[in-house]
Amino acid sequence: MKAKIRNGFRKQRRQRPVQKNVPASYDSIWEANLHNGLLKKWKHHSKIIDYTIKHKYHPDFIRKIGRTIYLIEAKGRFWDFAEYSKYIWINKSLPRDYELVFLFADPSAPMPQAKRRKDGTKRSHAEWAEANGFTWYSEYTLPDDWVDMEYRKSEGFINEYFDKDKESE
Repeated sequence: MKAKIRNGFRKQRRQRPVQKNVPASYDSIWEANLHNGLLKKWKHHSKIIDYTIKHKYHPDFIRKIGRTIYLIEAKGRFWDFAEYSKYIWINKSLPRDYELVFLFADPSAPMPQAKRRKDGTKRSHAEWAEANGFTWYSEYTLPDDWVDMEYRKSEGFINEYFDKDKESE
């Protein structure tokens, strides 16, 4: 009978069997035999080659201000390690004139799987962003020249701001 796989969960990888008596620096006895015989003139494990797996990223918002192209990623929350770790790789691959900025709905929301500290708090989205060198904002702290100031001064936005402020008290 096949094991049932829950939707969204990866099937566990089968453990590779461990070979006994493998000579040092070889991955298998077969590899050692190849190097000592058929491939005697070849270098073995003499070079390390970096590689990347190509992915595509679609930022939520893009705008050029001055010489910098800002990519805003609007996040209600991170759901898992795979999601938030991908932004570190995206950031590393951006050209110099690009900056990935986070716009958090609730910067103080705890990170997924965050462990409780001695003081009872958990690592927040804002703390994660700062620790990984990202600039972050909430919709209330975005720079004035990035937003529609007419909307920011509107009664609807101000009421929303004060309603959220009351909820956090």
